[in-house]
Amino acid sequence: MHKKIGFLLAVLLIGSVMTGCVASGGASTAPPAGREGQTGPHSAEQQQPPANEPNPNTPPVKPDPVTAQLNRLSLEEKIGQLVLVGMDGTTLGTQAKEMIEQYHVGGFIFFKPNLQNAAQAVSLFNSLKVTNRSVNPIPLFLCVDEEGGRVSRLPNSLVKLPASRTVGKKDNPVFTRELGQLLGSELKAFGLNVDFAPVMDVASNPKNPVIGDRSFGSDPKRVSRLGVAEMEGLQDEHVIPGIKHFPGHGDTSVDSHLGLPIVQYDRKRLRRFELVPFADAVRVGADMVMVAHILLPKLDPDHPSSFSEPIITGLLRKELGFGGVVITDDMTMGAIAKHYDVGAAAVQAVLAGSNIVLVGHEFDKQATVLHALRQAAMNGSLPMKTIDERVYQILALKQKYKLADEHVPPVDVKQLNQQISDVLNRYK
Repeated sequence: MHKKIGFLLAVLLIGSVMTGCVASGGASTAPPAGREGQTGPHSAEQQQPPANEPNPNTPPVKPDPVTAQLNRLSLEEKIGQLVLVGMDGTTLGTQAKEMIEQYHVGGFIFFKPNLQNAAQAVSLFNSLKVTNRSVNPIPLFLCVDEEGGRVSRLPNSLVKLPASRTVGKKDNPVFTRELGQLLGSELKAFGLNVDFAPVMDVASNPKNPVIGDRSFGSDPKRVSRLGVAEMEGLQDEHVIPGIKHFPGHGDTSVDSHLGLPIVQYDRKRLRRFELVPFADAVRVGADMVMVAHILLPKLDPDHPSSFSEPIITGLLRKELGFGGVVITDDMTMGAIAKHYDVGAAAVQAVLAGSNIVLVGHEFDKQATVLHALRQAAMNGSLPMKTIDERVYQILALKQKYKLADEHVPPVDVKQLNQQISDVLNRYK
């Protein structure tokens, strides 16, 4: 009897020990999900810190300031960033004020009639900045076409820079870069931050009514060499260059201010000739590209380049690899105004890959574009994902150049002219 009791006690004791061993391993008998089911230092359980503690092996993720800024914007503010407008007069009028306060536009372009003299121009720019700063979180793009030669918007008191054709004949990239720096110095002194220059068009058609002496020449490599030099000169002075007129306005016989040019070239010809300067500029860091109003039927028979997806997204963004800001040429030009609804064209431009629709004239057309974009966003034909992608690139560029609606002092015209004269005299 004593032997049986001893045997039973031994069995119970062994069972208790075995039960304790199972309990100490956890509720499940399955091994932890480490490498090949192993426990110890190679197990996933031991590799990962508790969920509420940071992993010391993973570098901290820095918050993206552009995304943070984008997320703080309302729909109306995002739509406003997609549009850049012109204005009437030489002072801040009610319509320009409405564009800032009600429509939250992303910037302004100025033409010769807006700028009478240096003092008036600086006063105008400062007043726009003060108004924008009081109501909008994003600083303005303030832009001109300042190319040298006949395309000059700044006041006449400044010494004029030579036309690109004259610069092209010298074929001196060092001189051309210094001219770009001069352009940048001029704009910066006035408080401007975008120059729609240099012209990257190859002047292959002597009968071209709009490009002519605005081009560096008829050789794509020379246009590329000098265009990139001028672009980099502007960047040296922290002014954004907007290279133009993609995919090339050099071989047209119609002025797109008046009508719609048609170019019958295919992709192979464009790669070999017209696209060379643009491709080189993108390769070395172009920030902004202006797209022309040209119909290229062999690439897109239905839309001008300024709102063509095959040209903007397919050619410029995918093939050339451009990831910066795309802006249309002025949507009030005859090429568009005579053939298309400006609101519908604006929506299509954004869908096609453009970031900014330029509407340089006529308050009613500017309002039409803004309303059309907002309506397209509301009804879903312009997806919020697309809006956010386009606005993100705009905000990234504004942050890259540290744009701010800062007051600038009166321009020292005498000092600027001395700088210009010194450079021009050095390269006579």
